[in-house]
Parts: sequence; structure tokens; C-alpha cells
Amino acid sequence: MVQPRMLTKADETSANDENEVRREDQEKINRFSRLHQRQTVLDEQLKGKQKDKEDLEEVSMELELADEDELVPYKIGDSFFQLPLSDAQGMLSASTEKIDTDVTKLEDSIGELREEMQQLKVALYARFGRSINLET
Repeated sequence: MVQPRMLTKADETSANDENEVRREDQEKINRFSRLHQRQTVLDEQLKGKQKDKEDLEEVSMELELADEDELVPYKIGDSFFQLPLSDAQGMLSASTEKIDTDVTKLEDSIGELREEMQQLKVALYARFGRSINLET
């Protein structure tokens, strides 16, 4: 049976010297933290936009069943307006395109954040090894 080896004071000192946190390391850690927080916010916004898009698609399918001559309620802000079906469908289409654009922008931003976070992870894990935890 192998006995676990106890670290001597010299071993502890050399281990601490190797992993001393320099100013540039702390800046990388702080940057990673800010990026992670920003990613969390963007992920929540993306989920909201995707939900809105699903809702608009559902409404669009419902409007396909409506009569051409019928006025349909359309919500603008906090109010509902009675609009001809073609106008409501046009506005709905414009809203869907806007949300698609927003979703694409959010996905691009999240991708850029993840890329930079990955670069920071590589640098920090190379410096600190298992003594740092950057898993999110």
C-alpha cells in the first residue's frame, strides 16, 4: 500500500510561487467573469425572443383560418386595434422579420462571447491548471 506523501514547507512555497496570481491573470479572470455575466443576460434575451417568435408563428397560422372580409384584433403596445386581415398579416410578417434579425444578432453576440471566453479559459488553465475553475 502506498502512503500519501505530505507536502513539505518548501513544496508548498514553490507551488504557491508557481501559481501566484499576477495582475494580468486577475484581469483575465475578471474579464471572463464579465463575459459570463453578459452571456447569461443575452441567453435570457434570446429565450424571450425565441418565445415571441413562436407566438407570432402561432398567431400567423391562426390568421390563415380567418375570413378575408373580417376585421381582426391586432395588439400595438397595450391596445388592440381592429384591422383588415391583410394589414394584420403584413404587420405580423414585419414583426417576425424584426425578431428574426434580433435573434440572429443575439446568436452572433453569444458566439463572439463564447469564443473570447474559450480563449481566456485556455490561457488561464495553462497558467493555473486544476487550481482554477472556470466551468460555467
